[in-house]
Amino acid sequence: SGAEPEVRMKYGPPRLFHQFFRWFCHRDLLPSIEGDLMELYEKRNHQYGRRRANLRFITDVLLLFRPGIIRPVVVIKNSNPGSMWKNYLTIGWRNIARNRGYSMINIGGLTIGMAVALFLGLWVYDEISFDRYHPHYDRTGRIIQNLDNNGQMVTWRNLPYPLADELRQHYGEDFEALAMSSGIGHNVVTVGDQSSDKEGDYIEPAGPDILGVTMIRGSKDALQDPTSILLSKSTAIALFGDVDPMGQALRVDGIDLKVAGVYADMPANSSFSRLGFMASWKAFFDANGLKNMPVPWRPNGFSIWVRLRPGAEPAQVSEKIKDAIQRNLDAQLALKKQRPFILPMRDWHLRSEFKNGINVGGSIRYVWLFGLTGVFVLLLACINFMNLSTAQSERRSREVGIRKSMGSMRTQLVGQFFFESVMIAGVSLCGALIIVQLLLPIFNQLVNKQIFIPWSNPLFLLIALGLATLTGLLAGAYPALLLSSFQPVNALKGAFKAGRFAGLPRKVLVVVQFSVSVSLIIGTWIVTEQINFGKHRSVGYTREGLVGIPMATGKLREHIDAFREEVTASGEIVSIARATNPTTATGSSSSMFNWEGKDPALSVDFPFTRVSFDYGATLGWKFIAGRDFSRDFPSDTIALVINEAAAKFLGFKEPVGGTVRWYDQPFTIIGVIEDMVLDSPYDPVRPMVFSLTQNSGYMIMARIRPGASTTDALTVLERTYEKYAPGDPFNYSFIDQDYAAKFGDEEKVFRLAGILSLLAIFISCLGIFGLASFVVERRTKEVGVRKVMGASIGSLWQLLSSDFVVLVLISFGIAFPAAWYFASDWLANYSYRVEIGWWIYAASGIVAIAITLTTVSYHTLKAAGANPVKSLRAE
Repeated sequence: SGAEPEVRMKYGPPRLFHQFFRWFCHRDLLPSIEGDLMELYEKRNHQYGRRRANLRFITDVLLLFRPGIIRPVVVIKNSNPGSMWKNYLTIGWRNIARNRGYSMINIGGLTIGMAVALFLGLWVYDEISFDRYHPHYDRTGRIIQNLDNNGQMVTWRNLPYPLADELRQHYGEDFEALAMSSGIGHNVVTVGDQSSDKEGDYIEPAGPDILGVTMIRGSKDALQDPTSILLSKSTAIALFGDVDPMGQALRVDGIDLKVAGVYADMPANSSFSRLGFMASWKAFFDANGLKNMPVPWRPNGFSIWVRLRPGAEPAQVSEKIKDAIQRNLDAQLALKKQRPFILPMRDWHLRSEFKNGINVGGSIRYVWLFGLTGVFVLLLACINFMNLSTAQSERRSREVGIRKSMGSMRTQLVGQFFFESVMIAGVSLCGALIIVQLLLPIFNQLVNKQIFIPWSNPLFLLIALGLATLTGLLAGAYPALLLSSFQPVNALKGAFKAGRFAGLPRKVLVVVQFSVSVSLIIGTWIVTEQINFGKHRSVGYTREGLVGIPMATGKLREHIDAFREEVTASGEIVSIARATNPTTATGSSSSMFNWEGKDPALSVDFPFTRVSFDYGATLGWKFIAGRDFSRDFPSDTIALVINEAAAKFLGFKEPVGGTVRWYDQPFTIIGVIEDMVLDSPYDPVRPMVFSLTQNSGYMIMARIRPGASTTDALTVLERTYEKYAPGDPFNYSFIDQDYAAKFGDEEKVFRLAGILSLLAIFISCLGIFGLASFVVERRTKEVGVRKVMGASIGSLWQLLSSDFVVLVLISFGIAFPAAWYFASDWLANYSYRVEIGWWIYAASGIVAIAITLTTVSYHTLKAAGANPVKSLRAE
């Protein structure tokens, strides 16, 4: 009970014994065992030398006593907490340095897991914060509509322009602001004699305020003047350079305007990030003759942006305005049953998909998918930490036993182990932040974003530290609670290993790891198959070598024949054609079709494209029946070519020669072509109609000669274009690239899922590699005995690898149903989708087993090939 005496290495054995047992043991036991202890001490002194013998001797003495004989005499309370944390730090660094291999696996796995979590966390934050720059985010929306089209309920973003006045006059109490617009699109902006293509919107005066622009120069109200235009900062610099843009004159689509203001560029994660200008709606209205339109409620080609009054709910206002279009339509148009409603700004980006008039989500599914995937990848790294820490528990059992015997409480041991795991997580966080900073440009290119690390944001730093702390606590929870639970006597004897199920927790964690990894492999494979399924779908024409050129103004249309003759005479271009719609998108459509046998109550809407004579030959139409338009048949000016879907929809037994009335004018069907895929490659093809045009059409389609130089062909096209349309910007796109862009979302999912799958497998293999090293180390003597008894290297490799293969096979039983469920749910979003074959699961299983065996084989073959004499040698 007095002050604790100091024991130094200079004390001889008798003095050491008396001091030792004065602290720990009953004194009356000392004389009876003193001789045995002396003999034991001399043996240890001979084996280890004086300096190491003392510590080893004390450990041996503790093992000799039964529970109850050892009793602490002095309990020392820690009056200096700083020394305790310093001790934790010292022990933690020593353990990391002593077990470099396992430490590198733990730190490497946690670093990769945290880097993935940070990457996906930044991506998810960018997605959920889309458009949140807006000061009235919760009250801003746009009007869209559901309508009955070809017997199905569809959702359109475009509206008839008189709807804006209708809403203002009859429902003005629900709207704080409302603006009609032409919709954001590409426009030709001319300054002096230089023209360029810019994205912009013709919008009513309330538009800039509704869209939440921040003015740098001028006022938001400038669009009250029909001759005014507002430019974004980047557009103003691109058009005028260092010259003050205010008051400068320019021309947009042939409309003369002057700059009345400059606004700050919209954020990258905004629906209006590419909005280069806002011009007056009235200028557009007058220039395009909308005032003289005979049936203004018929064309659905415009947008309406709104801001609700405080307290107004989108659902309630939508219910009020649902008949605002219907009651203004004539009998034929009323068949569409058009129902406008409000789509809130919060749903524009993540919940903008509709099926049968019902919102079915959208990109939000990817937010959940990759958010959960990031959590799972980080969990895999934590599982590695748990497995390797518990696998090394035998090595630290004596430390735990001695600490407990010296009076350490369990809470102190738990604190120590948690401190070590959090320290490792902190080191991993630093590595993860470095990786994210270095690879962020590549990641941005991969996901087509402009994400950055907000170093100056205290909230981000707090979240990062919280992530490291939480990861450390999660990864270290099981090892800390397990190691601190050892009884000191059992720990010092090594008896804690007893029991058939001692290694069960590690096996369960390995199964969880590979279940997640195999699920990611299967998911990535299915995404790949779906993309390839869409890419290899027949599109009804030949994409390769086809170039689309939009005609910015009407200049080229006046010289289209001369343009065609000159470029084809060069030999680089095979044919030229015109069309009113692009090849890879549905442009205009018409509901004014009638035919014999049509149900009077049926509302129809067919994509309708006017084309020149050479259009079919240029694209490579594939005819099922009939023929193409021909200059040899003057009557083809009132003829139609339809696609296979239209032929089925019309219900004609012999569609060629049938008559369809358009605006009460009869047209004869002369040909039926294979369905052309214009919209999503995963959706059914709509009924389509093509007719001849003389002068209309804003798209030029050019077919490059097979084998010709693409550069030379484009040079010919550009030179000739500038000759016949001087000042107009020459823009072009390859149709095969435009079609490939339709797979953007799926390609993004594929790239991310593929990378995540590789990282998940890599992290799992790190854990398997470390566990294999530990298992082989524990079974070294067994391997030596088996080799002496005649076991071959192959049989030993099979013996040591079989346990891991069994765990992977169990993970298959968990991963396959889970992957099938989520893959089926994802594929349900596509009408045209791949069938999930059994071979995908089988191939994924084979890949996982091959990776596992490759990872384990290094240690197993090394142990199997070792000299048994060394492995069986005594201490």
